[in-house]
Amino acid sequence: MFRGIDEVGWASMEHAYGSAEDVPGLLRGLAAANPEERERALDGMYGAVHHQGDVYDSTLACIPFLFELVTHAEVPDRGGIVELLVSIGGGDDAEEDDNAGDDEEGVTAPVRGDDDGDGDGDGDDGDGDNRAMARAAIRAGAAAFVGLVADEDPEVRRAVPAALVRFLDEPERVLGLLRERLDAEEEGGVRLALAEGIGLLARLHAGVTAPAVDCLTALCTAPHDPGLRLAALGQLAGCAPDRLPADLVPTVVALLRARSRCARGPEEPERTGTDTLVGHLRRMRPADEEGSQLLRTLHTALGSRTADRIALLEGQLTGEDAADRCNAVWMSAGLFREWRASYEEPIALIGEQLASDEERLRYAAVSVLESLFTLAAPAADRLAALVESDPQAWGSGTPTLSRPLKALARAGDPRAVPALAQVLTQPVVPNEVGHAIEYLGPAAAPLAPLLRQRLGEVPLDSRETYGRAAPLLSALGRLRHDAAVPEVLRLLHGAPGTLSLRDSLVSALAGTLGTFGAGARTATPVLRELLDGPSAVPAAAALWAVEGDLTAVLPPLMRGLAEEGTGHARPAAEALGRIGPPAAAALPELRRLAESAEVWERTAAACALWDIAGDPEPVLRVFRTAWHENAYTRGTIAACLVRMGGAAEPVHDLVHAELAAPRRHRARSGGYGSHDILEDERLLRDCRTVLDAA
Repeated sequence: MFRGIDEVGWASMEHAYGSAEDVPGLLRGLAAANPEERERALDGMYGAVHHQGDVYDSTLACIPFLFELVTHAEVPDRGGIVELLVSIGGGDDAEEDDNAGDDEEGVTAPVRGDDDGDGDGDGDDGDGDNRAMARAAIRAGAAAFVGLVADEDPEVRRAVPAALVRFLDEPERVLGLLRERLDAEEEGGVRLALAEGIGLLARLHAGVTAPAVDCLTALCTAPHDPGLRLAALGQLAGCAPDRLPADLVPTVVALLRARSRCARGPEEPERTGTDTLVGHLRRMRPADEEGSQLLRTLHTALGSRTADRIALLEGQLTGEDAADRCNAVWMSAGLFREWRASYEEPIALIGEQLASDEERLRYAAVSVLESLFTLAAPAADRLAALVESDPQAWGSGTPTLSRPLKALARAGDPRAVPALAQVLTQPVVPNEVGHAIEYLGPAAAPLAPLLRQRLGEVPLDSRETYGRAAPLLSALGRLRHDAAVPEVLRLLHGAPGTLSLRDSLVSALAGTLGTFGAGARTATPVLRELLDGPSAVPAAAALWAVEGDLTAVLPPLMRGLAEEGTGHARPAAEALGRIGPPAAAALPELRRLAESAEVWERTAAACALWDIAGDPEPVLRVFRTAWHENAYTRGTIAACLVRMGGAAEPVHDLVHAELAAPRRHRARSGGYGSHDILEDERLLRDCRTVLDAA
């Protein structure tokens, strides 16, 4: 099976962690008799040889041996190896290419995983040549997949349709193979995979789209079982939405409930308990993974048809089957994150799930509500009841805050305050408490003395100093609790120069003093001392807010403006904007910064130009280009447009277009930020204010 493996120059090749000399051991591990060894080997393949989808020279060298493994019937878990080959060969690349224009016209999507859209996320397409060679190699060997269509292992049969569709360059033959197997196949999960394969074939190969769609249409009707009909409907939604039934939502809900009344398929075999990514993902699978996939496919295909998707969710959430309701809750998260609509009803129904006896369902509901911030208000009564019913689960004495309490606080509900007060009195205070308090507004004022007390207990010289202090400082700043000045100064004076993240801590301390305004006058001497150090910009911003001494703060802020690309120019411009007309001496430098190659620096400079000089012409020119270049800047721009009032009229077309757009401005494929929904709702609010003011 591994003939020639030792003749390959593995030591001269690389994977994600350096030399690929360990790859032969991973390949042999895929054929091991011990299931835990096989799982570790597969985890190693994904973790190193095919790390985050990358293709290395060692990945290419593995392909012949992976093909050998999948064609030997005595090797267990070959379905996972087929899936690995599909991923190495390109996964969803073909479909991603087809959908590359889905973002709004003219918008450059932020890097995946880049939460603030500043472009510093990771990403590298340097393995493009290897990807092309991998795809070619798997296509060259794709005939091997034909022999696996009727394999004895159902997991292999389940994985093969996608491999055939993507890599066997004979679409008519592939369609025939999938149809023929559908007639003979008895295992439900495999039948669903065959339907998915036919749908994928219809999307990728125009020459067989018509017969493939006809096949899917036939599968949508009786006497086929409800699961297969749901799968076919999901595929039709993606490749031929005009062929969907007019009563789609009632049909899907009826099929879903009929499916839940049928006996579930056999339980999945017990998985190993290895501490691997593959093992973790297997343990995290939903109770009804098949149903989850069926509904995910349909929801994804329906896309912007939010009315249908909301009605579908409501049908799912009012069903009797807890697994169906749990799937609906998880499906809702993607809808809420990506599309703008009125979600009061489905969110209220998600709140109802908090009263369920099913722990998995309650967990799903809390997880989704936690991400909604103020949109979770229709479920606030249920959240409050859950919080009040179980004080032991609030997060007191643990490193994390309880998710129901966090969700209630993020919703801005004052009923979270007593529980948060209790948590703040415990020996261990979760760092999340400070951040959660920020969303409660004035209702959180009674918590200020407790926050001050806990800030006074933060150790001066610990690896945890910054992590413990920063959220407390943020909350105290939001509450403008200037009685905490002594505790802030304690940290400023006492934190040693060798402290981990000391500069970040000093910046946070200075920022908090700035929010206290004149109430922090006793901090003036130490703020002046900071004007010549690495925290000069936040110290100058704070000193202006506390004392208003322009002659002291202007020089360090001007120096910050000149330091483009260092992270100082943007906050310096923002601070100058807050000073307003008295900072007119900075206008030449701000005009220069407004031509910066970095979009955030340009945006901050333009905002400051307006706040200081009130001249809309250079400001709106920058705003228009930044708005299209990086969607993350829109919140900052809209806030400035609110301040501009009628002077913003020349860019009202951007505001009208934003309010008319069905998709959230920070929505993107492949990931999301934890505050995307919150920031989008703020943007919409400011856009409405801009037009209302006009």
